[in-house]
Amino acid sequence: MPKLYIVPTPIGNLEDITLRAIRILKEANAILAEDTRKTRVLLDKYDIHTPLIAYHQHNEHSVTDKLTERIAGGETLAIVTDAGTPGISDPGFLLVRECIAKGIAVECLPGATAFVPALVDSGLPFNTFCFEGFLPHKKGRNKILEALRDEKRTLVFYESPYRLLKTLEQFIVFFGAGRKASVSRELTKIHEETVRGTLEELQRHFSLATVKGEVVIVVEGAQ
Repeated sequence: MPKLYIVPTPIGNLEDITLRAIRILKEANAILAEDTRKTRVLLDKYDIHTPLIAYHQHNEHSVTDKLTERIAGGETLAIVTDAGTPGISDPGFLLVRECIAKGIAVECLPGATAFVPALVDSGLPFNTFCFEGFLPHKKGRNKILEALRDEKRTLVFYESPYRLLKTLEQFIVFFGAGRKASVSRELTKIHEETVRGTLEELQRHFSLATVKGEVVIVVEGAQ
């Protein structure tokens, strides 16, 4: 049966992929990849020779219709991103939405995503939480933070290493210096690190440190 498979890929350690994901990637007619060069490294490790098609934020609007036509015509496609689950702060949502609108089968495999281990490692409540992904750099950023000021659920954000310090400083302004939080980076990699403390303590820590790798910030909900 033709189908679109959403296939999570490792966020760092290439061993963090399921046997089923490997099988689907081998059996698909083609794999849609955010960066074909990065995906090729994973495919080579598991002896996967399925053709790759570039699918990223710069071309997804122009090629989505063609891809849904291929699936409707009888092909099975798998979509991956550079790391984690497609559609979670990465390309994928547009294609999933169009497939569903056209009655095309969609199936998402379980697998890696960065915010889950960061949330659990934070030591903050994770029975309920609010995932915000990447905040906008400028337009609407302050409005979102203002709306989250009194949110009682644990808050989860993605951030680049280059903006971490500025974001922590903004969080202090909106959430208060004493709000508990954690910063996780390089998850599943050799230099994996989670630092816990108040926002003020984290801001002080990372003002003296060189930050590398994608970052997950977990912030305590309002009391």
